[in-house]
Amino acid sequence: MANNKSALKRIEIAERNRVRNKTYKSAVKTLMKKYFTAVDDYARQPSPESLQKVQTCMAEAYSKIDKAVKRGVLHTNNGAHKKSRLAQRLKKVHAQLNPSPQDSTAAEAVV
Repeated sequence: MANNKSALKRIEIAERNRVRNKTYKSAVKTLMKKYFTAVDDYARQPSPESLQKVQTCMAEAYSKIDKAVKRGVLHTNNGAHKKSRLAQRLKKVHAQLNPSPQDSTAAEAVV
């Protein structure tokens, strides 16, 4: 246990920051899971409404990640990595739903 006043104060500050950081990290994880389920729903049943839901979930997640980075809860590269994962998942689904003719010609050229 701390013996002086400044050490006690630092313990209190560290605890306060830990709780604040935990809420941000938890919110980021929740929004990312919500986004991933929206993308999976869109992949199963593509529709303009489900795409709109994916876009709103992505915007919410991006916003929360950016706020966490700004407040120092997440490192800049960690925030960028999380945002990249979100964009990657949607890009993968779009590629499955809309195969481009270039991909098929490239595959035929290799064979």
